[in-house]
Amino acid sequence: MSIHPTAVVAPGAVIPESCSVGPWCTVGPEVVLGESCELISHVVLDGKLKAGARNQFHPFACVGVAPQDLKYRNEPTGVTLGDDNTIRESVTISRGTAGGGGMTRIGSHCLIMAYAHVGHDSVIGDYCILANNATLAGHVLVEDYATIGAFSPIHQFCRVGRHAYIGGGTIVTQDVLPFSLTSATRETHAFGINKVGLQRRGFDAERLRTLHHAYRVLLAGKMNISQAVDKLRTEGGASEDVAYLLTFIQGSKRGIIR
Repeated sequence: MSIHPTAVVAPGAVIPESCSVGPWCTVGPEVVLGESCELISHVVLDGKLKAGARNQFHPFACVGVAPQDLKYRNEPTGVTLGDDNTIRESVTISRGTAGGGGMTRIGSHCLIMAYAHVGHDSVIGDYCILANNATLAGHVLVEDYATIGAFSPIHQFCRVGRHAYIGGGTIVTQDVLPFSLTSATRETHAFGINKVGLQRRGFDAERLRTLHHAYRVLLAGKMNISQAVDKLRTEGGASEDVAYLLTFIQGSKRGIIR
């Protein structure tokens, strides 16, 4: 295998021959890498970290490091990554805590850009993008195909629904609706559906029309959220997308951004 002579790989680490470990990298004893992973240089992999195949770690990324939680007492917690993720420069991904289930999870085909942070016990789905300096506090859930813009902090225990797009510099303290375009002007608001992103992912005109109607009921009317949900349910014939949207709303514990 290709391990640079300046790299420090602890006994017990599992690194397939197809992997590449560049100069000045540090790999802990409980790290398990899948096939064809690449550590470019100055990468730190630590804790009970299990990564799938073809993950690429750029310089100064720190993955599996101890959580930034004062309650943490060096419990044997960890991080899991799926396949084909790109972890860019100076990204930090903390391992889980005993109180949060013990595991931080990242799916597959994600792009986590420079200086982003994934806090302890967070869960990120597949095909997600965290732009530069996006920061997830602990226990955040980011569902599939969500995009979080640059310099956007996400509060603890918030959820970001699938296919949501959060504009740069948006402070998120409540759940972000699925399919939504959410951004900050003077305050943080949902502005409707993420039409361009949904079109790029193959949503046809009928699916978009149905979602657009649901969002007009939720956001543009004078009804409160409970009344809007009841109206959409009583209309009948709701699509699978709308049914998922309503389930997401009813499962919210922090409230939703409207």
